Amino acid sequence: MDDHPISGVSRSKNSARRFYDRLSRWYDLLAEGSERRAREIGLSLLSPSKGEAVLEIGPGTGLSLLALAHAVGPLGKVYGVDLSEGMISVARQRAAEETLSSVIRLIGGDGARLPFAAGIFGSLFLSFTLELFDTPDIPIVLQECHRVLRDGGRLCVVAIAWRYRRNLSVRIYEWAHNRFPIYLDCRPIPVERLIREAGLHVVTVRALSMWGLPVDIVLAQA
Repeated sequence: MDDHPISGVSRSKNSARRFYDRLSRWYDLLAEGSERRAREIGLSLLSPSKGEAVLEIGPGTGLSLLALAHAVGPLGKVYGVDLSEGMISVARQRAAEETLSSVIRLIGGDGARLPFAAGIFGSLFLSFTLELFDTPDIPIVLQECHRVLRDGGRLCVVAIAWRYRRNLSVRIYEWAHNRFPIYLDCRPIPVERLIREAGLHVVTVRALSMWGLPVDIVLAQA
């Protein structure tokens, strides 16, 4: 069963933006050790082609953007849309250091209102980002993903996943999320169901554990 109601997000987008601006220079030290394995599996499943146009929503400090840029090569294009200008600044510097600025373009914006025409991307990636959006926004974000993907385009979402049977780690995390939503702003969501409801065809689901928290990596197709 995955029809449990999703808890809301109590902090505003402006509050989230300020938080991630402050955190941007330290984010990798806090999150990279736990998120890296799931992110890399997601990138492997997405497997962008040479010359492809790819979008990442919520690229943070840009580690996935670098991998995507190497995958699509100099004839491809990788776009990143992030709410936090601090994160964009770190990602832009990282792209410049890797001499990938000609391939990677970073844009400040909201995943619920993507500034792109329909059907222009071959693949799209979100890693520990979808569960940051407030509950009413999640379907809108996925509809936007569907809109900007071309027919046959691929979407890969890596997210903390809802499970009907919740272990102690999940219960503690949910308690902490409810008490300190500014600092623990992710919460478990039924990733696969939400993607299906957005009209995308689920191709593959990989289930992992991150510090006892369930993580789903879902590859879907438009």
